[in-house]
Amino acid sequence: MIYLHIPFCKSFCTYCGFYSEIETPGCYAKYADEICAEIKTRRSEFRGSLKTLYCGGGTPSLLPLNALAKILLALGEIGQGGPYEEFTMEVNPDDIVEKGVDYVKGLISLGVNRISIGVQSFDDDLLKFMNRRHDAAKAEKAVDIVREAGITNLSLDLIFGVGGMTADSWKDTVKKALDLHPEHISCYQLSIDEGSHLAQLISDGLYTEASEEDCREQYDLLCELCRERGFHHYEISNFALPGKEALHNSGYWSREPYVGLGPGAHSLSGATRSWNTRTLNEYSPEFEYLGEEEVRLESIMLSLRTDRGISAEVLRKQCDPETIERLVSEGALSLSGGRYRIPEDHFFVSDEIIRELI
Repeated sequence: MIYLHIPFCKSFCTYCGFYSEIETPGCYAKYADEICAEIKTRRSEFRGSLKTLYCGGGTPSLLPLNALAKILLALGEIGQGGPYEEFTMEVNPDDIVEKGVDYVKGLISLGVNRISIGVQSFDDDLLKFMNRRHDAAKAEKAVDIVREAGITNLSLDLIFGVGGMTADSWKDTVKKALDLHPEHISCYQLSIDEGSHLAQLISDGLYTEASEEDCREQYDLLCELCRERGFHHYEISNFALPGKEALHNSGYWSREPYVGLGPGAHSLSGATRSWNTRTLNEYSPEFEYLGEEEVRLESIMLSLRTDRGISAEVLRKQCDPETIERLVSEGALSLSGGRYRIPEDHFFVSDEIIRELI
């Protein structure tokens, strides 16, 4: 798997703590050159035929097509230029509306076959609070443009657990998203990233976080509405129509090796995790080596985030049998087909369940 980080934005979202920079004239051509140089330097890390490429950010939809084409050419020169089984591009609705159908067709011509639109909400007041550059109407228009261009694998990103968001507002957002007929929905509870504007608002007493009860109610409603539309809840935060589960993200949860390109991007190879420093110019890798126990715990944690769960034999060897049986009796774990799983009605408290196990 390959992850390509595009660390540029036109503005910063209130909640975001990911590494990004405000775009400047000429930044994309220079950045493409840096990525091409990194690919050449790290070519030994690209092993086998990598089946997925994911462009995340930042705002990948700001990247000009010629810059993306140059990066793909560099990957091709080391035998990793695709075609990929899954090539995902994250996009912002306003960029798609501004650039139009020809831009999306250009992405398709470069091999993109899956698009993830950062909708976050269909409530215009919440979008303004989040400092998003689009409104609900632009989000809907972006979906129309992506479909017109020919994309048949579409994911929408949503956020719940925003302070002040009403149950009715959240229900309207989820129903509107489902009415747009995406193949996939990713939905995350708003978190407080260190260094974000939202963290500063909390520090200044200008923002009150949503209660745990409200977050649980919103999550349960999300699960219910997606289930009614036939979506497979295959991971805590991800829902897909059968057969449209994200290959790239699923690879993370099964600890498949991946190479992350660009500043701030992470990589994994067996027991070695690395990440690039968060600087545009002359970024460099840093490493940590996971011990056997760390790999074991990470594997359990990631497996239990999914509806597939973990082998009963493996979990019994790695965790206290009495704790496992107690969690089963409490309904926090289920056993079927030789695998332990966290039932959907306990997904919201999965972190607590996993902590008890490990």
